[in-house]
Amino acid sequence: MTAPTEVDLLIVGAGPTGLFAAYYAGFRDLTTAVVDSLPEPGGQITAMYPEKQIYDVAGFPAVRGRDLVEALVEQANQWKPTYLLGRRALALSEVDGRFLVELDGGATVNAGAVLITAGIGEFTPRPLPAGDGWLGRGMVHFVPALDAHRDQDVIIVGGGDSAFDWALALHPVATSVTLVHRRAKFRAMPATVRQVEALGVRIITDAEVTALIGDDEGLREARIAVKGSEEEVVLPAQAVVAALGFTADLGPIDSWGLEIDHRSISVDSTMRTARDRVYAAGDVAAYPGKVKLIATGFGEAATAVNNIAVALNPDAHLFPGHSSAAE
Repeated sequence: MTAPTEVDLLIVGAGPTGLFAAYYAGFRDLTTAVVDSLPEPGGQITAMYPEKQIYDVAGFPAVRGRDLVEALVEQANQWKPTYLLGRRALALSEVDGRFLVELDGGATVNAGAVLITAGIGEFTPRPLPAGDGWLGRGMVHFVPALDAHRDQDVIIVGGGDSAFDWALALHPVATSVTLVHRRAKFRAMPATVRQVEALGVRIITDAEVTALIGDDEGLREARIAVKGSEEEVVLPAQAVVAALGFTADLGPIDSWGLEIDHRSISVDSTMRTARDRVYAAGDVAAYPGKVKLIATGFGEAATAVNNIAVALNPDAHLFPGHSSAAE
């Protein structure tokens, strides 16, 4: 969709908090655009754990990440927000009492207020040195769809929660799953490690993937060096998941004149930042006693949008009434 030249509210970040904010902004009769550097809505959930079960969202004993995102998009879409996906918000300036936000590619959005729901900010996966040149050709950092690896020999590199979660998820569909970690100890939750071990997944510790071998048709095998052994382990592999964690920062948002606290944006009880009509909600927002949960982000989104509605129209009521009373 093409962004309108003007919207009431620009939401920066299309994760769960941003998507719920888009719904709530529509409920408050605000025109809305949502920008995100990722090509799909859902933020970290879509990029990192779309197949993982989430257990702490109110009303869902368990909900798959992908299903939660689809439901949030459906909820927001009844108000027809404009999505600007695969675009970074670069610069924020004020023109005639409104904000002008420059996006990469030359586009701009003119907004009465800005709500930042950027999660942990822009995150970059840590590279697998042996995977140089193989990204998208057999090596991935995340697994958007399990079926893409059905009947494949999969090697997972890493020792954290993500590595073991992917091992659990891929075991039922892959021909084989092998986990390689450069240390003997894991960062993952012990209960998850025990689950993977109980499935019989091969785990190679004190080891590193030294080379990926294949041709134009794809990846064929991986070579693994094990500490204390002179011989490399050579395993068949049509896919390698490099679950080595990621680095994160706020990117251009860091230069928007906000108060930054440990890569988070300080806000008051209304979710307003140090800059008038710029608000933040979700994991990117910081205040004393903050607990970073999806459920927390939903409440903060509603608080921010209701206060934004009043900031844009002083005659509006802070409390909009209950949605169950709406026709």
